[in-house]
Amino acid sequence: MPQLTKYIFVSGGVLSGLGKGTVAASLGYLLKSHGLRVALIKCENYLNYDSGLINPIEHGDPFLCEDGAETDMDLGTYERFLDQNLGSKNFITMGQIYKAVIDKERNFFYKGEDVEAIPHVTDEIISRFKAVANAAKADVVVIELGGTAGEYQNALYYEAARIMKLKHQDTVVHIHVTYLPTPKHLGEPKTKPTQLSVKYLNSMGIQPDFIVCRAEGAIDKRRQARLALFCNLPEEGIISAPDLPSVYELPLVFAKQQFSQKVLNKLNLKVTPLKLEAWQELNRRISRPKKQTIKIAIVGKYFATGDYQLNDSYASLYEALNHATWAESTGLQIVAINSEREKNIKEKLSRVDGVIVPIGWGPRGTQGMIEAIRYSRENRLPFLGLCFGMQLAVVEFSRNVLGLKEASSTEIDPQTKFPVIHIIPEQTRNLKLRAYGGTMRLGSWDCRVKPGTIAFSAYGKTDTSERHRHRYEVNEAYVKQLEAKGLIISGRSVKENLVEIVELPQKIHPFFLGTQGHPEYKSRPLTPHPVFLKYIQACAERSRSVKS
Repeated sequence: MPQLTKYIFVSGGVLSGLGKGTVAASLGYLLKSHGLRVALIKCENYLNYDSGLINPIEHGDPFLCEDGAETDMDLGTYERFLDQNLGSKNFITMGQIYKAVIDKERNFFYKGEDVEAIPHVTDEIISRFKAVANAAKADVVVIELGGTAGEYQNALYYEAARIMKLKHQDTVVHIHVTYLPTPKHLGEPKTKPTQLSVKYLNSMGIQPDFIVCRAEGAIDKRRQARLALFCNLPEEGIISAPDLPSVYELPLVFAKQQFSQKVLNKLNLKVTPLKLEAWQELNRRISRPKKQTIKIAIVGKYFATGDYQLNDSYASLYEALNHATWAESTGLQIVAINSEREKNIKEKLSRVDGVIVPIGWGPRGTQGMIEAIRYSRENRLPFLGLCFGMQLAVVEFSRNVLGLKEASSTEIDPQTKFPVIHIIPEQTRNLKLRAYGGTMRLGSWDCRVKPGTIAFSAYGKTDTSERHRHRYEVNEAYVKQLEAKGLIISGRSVKENLVEIVELPQKIHPFFLGTQGHPEYKSRPLTPHPVFLKYIQACAERSRSVKS
């Protein structure tokens, strides 16, 4: 008789942004290291169908999967920790659930019943959990519940978790991630917020099996004992998750506390030895002294949120840069430049070793990005353009090398005289129908790389693929002019022969490359993306040559 799939729910309390996704990913990694087949799911509370149309400042960088799913950034964390691709089935929003239930009701699926939140919405949620388990043939499915305990938006996810626990006691484990604040005037971590958060869970009929305590430092025996007493858990069920120099240390911190072994025992699963050698070596690589430190400017327009600045809009890019610099034993300093607000871009770029212009949408802030690209090109400063950055590199080259001063993208200026970047006919129809969500060129697309180019030296082969998320393309009508002036088309899509990668000859520029794809979404800590490795090497060489 085949073994039943086990389910682990990861909920959060006290405050948002605790790192539930990192906890779920770390536990998933440990379980996979025990030899189990693991799948992860993220449940989001919002009514959006996916993350594709959400402003990145609102909810961070939408993570793009191989199948084109535009998801929460936590799926990127899952992929990086487990080193496996995820997709649309691993991402659930309340918008998807309500739409599915209403569509079924309209099709008489419920045969005249009055459709209610319980059981019909919870049944839909549970059916999706089980569909992932079946598709992945998973031994364990780790399910992260978005938001915090006590919110009305996520109550039905919690109710689904309660129902599953009720029906399958030894098949379901609930882990609650909370925060222990340390007020400066007191000087000790306080457990009361966690106690109240668990009380919320108890009021919904859920008793957590484990509490993961986020705090500035590791929790002590006294705090562990108090939480166990007041939250109705054994002391070994209280797990410490202190602030760490790197999130990639968390699996090792959990391993020292035998967290995964405790979970396996709770689920009546066989405990086998952990295999952590590769992860231990990764952390040694992260922490060892660096040969040099480089400065890279990211010139984008999604940094500002009110009076504060955030990096979540470019989370995958930051991760990819970290992976590559760790592999190269190079320190990294990011210089975030707001392309809309910064008035002295050239001055700031004069003090960095490389420039990246990342993803973007619409005309706002584009002039600052184009100015940065021109400076990079004319001053032989290593440049990497990602999607929108690649398109703007073509615009800049057309204006300042071809002499087409009015050249632009029709996304920026629909009436431009020289539309060197334009929208293909299929996408034009989508826009006329106001069909924005999920209608771009999405997911993994095969690309053929030209030998003898920077792209080829990075990939080491002619056939590759990258994930895409855009609807504007290089206008084929201008390609011959661009090539005649020295721009190299070093990659084209296999299916439609669209321009995928552009670059300058290395005799003119040490590293100037733009790609329509998003290599940042495929980078993993144990296997950095080759384009980022090549770029970091060029930046490091630039830094050494300037200092010498």
